[in-house]
Amino acid sequence: MTTEEIILSVPKVMLHDHLDGGLRAETIIDLAKDFNYKNLPTTDAGELAEWFHRGANKGNLVEYLQGFEHTIALMQTKESLERIAYEMMEDMHKDGVCFIETRFAPVFHSEKGLHHDEIIEAVLTGLEKGKKDFGVGYGLILCGMRNMKNTLEIAELAVNYRTQGVVGFDLAGEEGGYPPKKHLDAFQFIKRENFNITIHAGEAFGKESIWQALQYCGAHRIGHATRLIEDIVIDKDDNIVALGDLAQFILDKRLPLELCLLSNVHTGAVDKLENHPFIKLYKQKFRVFLNTDDRLMSDTTLTKEYLTATELFDINLDDIEKLNINAMKSSFLPHQERLHYIYNILKPGYQKMREKLISLKA
Repeated sequence: MTTEEIILSVPKVMLHDHLDGGLRAETIIDLAKDFNYKNLPTTDAGELAEWFHRGANKGNLVEYLQGFEHTIALMQTKESLERIAYEMMEDMHKDGVCFIETRFAPVFHSEKGLHHDEIIEAVLTGLEKGKKDFGVGYGLILCGMRNMKNTLEIAELAVNYRTQGVVGFDLAGEEGGYPPKKHLDAFQFIKRENFNITIHAGEAFGKESIWQALQYCGAHRIGHATRLIEDIVIDKDDNIVALGDLAQFILDKRLPLELCLLSNVHTGAVDKLENHPFIKLYKQKFRVFLNTDDRLMSDTTLTKEYLTATELFDINLDDIEKLNINAMKSSFLPHQERLHYIYNILKPGYQKMREKLISLKA
């Protein structure tokens, strides 16, 4: 078996994936016809996928986000939202993902008059159908936007839907100039309700953004956190020799870091894959795991992210298992359900693969 086949067939967990960044090119073309949307650069699926990827691979977050105006324009009806959520679940199944937490910002999907409740319910309907048909577990995270003032309203919606599949609240969008502490009312509400917070931080802005997300806003997980490396001292042989107070705090408290290798290069969070801090953080025993971020924009899958890590950083099957257990431990599912995935799906899945590999060698 090739390394890619092995990674594809073992169970994986994904916690950082944007619903509006993962549409199939074919679906975009279909929906554009349905909605008479004329702004696509091409109606050839292969060319369109390549166009999105090329547009995203500019090395800065602002340009990376431009492709979303097309995907979001086509996610304005209950039918299209449900379809995209359902297809995402099928894509997860094909990629060997057993559990996904996907996220989106309801505020972007009301251009044709849908109310926030209708938007969230359409996505949840698609996710639930996908779970029934493909056996993939899910949680939905609602994103408030850094540059908008209605984040408290989105936080309240997240809590309202906590028994129907919404598992947390996120703050997303451009980091520079929009610090997370401007949204304290939303975060304090979530904390008072004993609910879950993840925040995009340390991607396009420095370690201060991560510090604020944790110490002002009470984040339980950090999305990206690439710039945490600024709080770590590395010697000339590329070894970690000291941790700053923030990095030490994150390590000690086992705060999960949702790392995304390929998109961090495309957005300019790192200059090249070889310089991604993933392997240093992993070897230092930070609680890290890999994610796709935006599958369409970054032309990626979770299998591809782990394959990239094996090729560049020499991680093996045991590491991939550990990273996916890290992800499951960090999920916003209730504790008992996390244990179910770890002991009934992840561990047996990796053990089965080890036995298969031994028998192939025999």
